[in-house]
Amino acid sequence: MALVDKILSRRSVRRYEKRALPQDVLDKILEAGRQAPTASNRQAWHFIVITDADVKTVLSQKEVSPYSPFIKDAPIAIVGCAWIGDDEYNQRWGTIYSIIDTIIALQNMVIAAWAMGVGSCWVGVQGVPIEDKVRQLLNVPSEWKIMAVITFGYPAEQSLPRKKKSLEEIVSYNTFKKGHALESQG
Repeated sequence: MALVDKILSRRSVRRYEKRALPQDVLDKILEAGRQAPTASNRQAWHFIVITDADVKTVLSQKEVSPYSPFIKDAPIAIVGCAWIGDDEYNQRWGTIYSIIDTIIALQNMVIAAWAMGVGSCWVGVQGVPIEDKVRQLLNVPSEWKIMAVITFGYPAEQSLPRKKKSLEEIVSYNTFKKGHALESQG
């Protein structure tokens, strides 16, 4: 299957088999993230691999992240953090490119995992109460923004495709097409 076909077939997975990810598979997933493009090659990211069952259980609690009860059942979770410290680079450009870079790296990991038969699910942890709880649990310094927790494991079931908006609804050429209403996809 061609890479683009793999990308088009990717689905979020919330139910995982009870088998561990081999270290070489995890290493390839992490390497895919490390090879992601990054502004000025700063690589201003840090990834925390969560294998500890107790930590995954805490991350699964509703008080920490209300949409993530499945984290505890995933063999591995990876937390992506972006450097947001007040340094010359961030001041000069006025944009914290490490946020974008970290998201690209995490997406590389998701795609690489899927290409190897490993499912994943992106869990957002933004917002003060949630991010602060995750920060405290994982000892993340304040100069780092927690971008996401992503679970990884072999799928226990096949996820069905979800309805996506048509290209005509989300793409325009040469200028922004006005009149697009943001609608729920249910």
